Amino acid sequence: MTSPIDLTGKLLIAMPGMGDPRFEHSVIFMCAHSDEGAMGLVINKPTRDLQFKDLLEQLAIKPGPDLPEMAVHFGGPVEHGRGFVLHDYGYHSSISTLDVNDDFAMTATLDILEDLAEGRGPARVIMALGYAGWGPGQLESEIAQNGWLTCDADRGLVFDTPDPEKWEGALNTLGVSALTLSADAGRA
Repeated sequence: MTSPIDLTGKLLIAMPGMGDPRFEHSVIFMCAHSDEGAMGLVINKPTRDLQFKDLLEQLAIKPGPDLPEMAVHFGGPVEHGRGFVLHDYGYHSSISTLDVNDDFAMTATLDILEDLAEGRGPARVIMALGYAGWGPGQLESEIAQNGWLTCDADRGLVFDTPDPEKWEGALNTLGVSALTLSADAGRA
């Protein structure tokens, strides 16, 4: 049985009243979605006290001279000690890169961190620890219960919009104002 919808490469926008404080006002980029489940990365919640340079230090990766300032995001509650890099399409790790679509890819191996430290990595990135995951049918059920809205993922919104503005920015792509959202689901 296949899922009636494929949200791979789309954004999930958390609805008010979702009930899980870890996802309040979250925007999640969907890396994979099939009848076997779903996996995505929260793209608008930087960690408070962990920067890219700190992560490199913990992993004993020597930074190059032009190391960019980069926040590390809370990617989700699953495997929060594991790193994922969402990036623009075109960069491919020598070990493993998941091509999501023609605009986005995701790599979860150390070589991308080494490449970024040396200035050889992808131009646009979001670094995350952990991911959001759903079992078969779980995400579809949460959407049906008014937990999430979905929209197309735009590179500008994902990579260029400041984190505090991504939730409302994603809503705006749907023509929805945060002020008009309700936590209550209706049935006709």
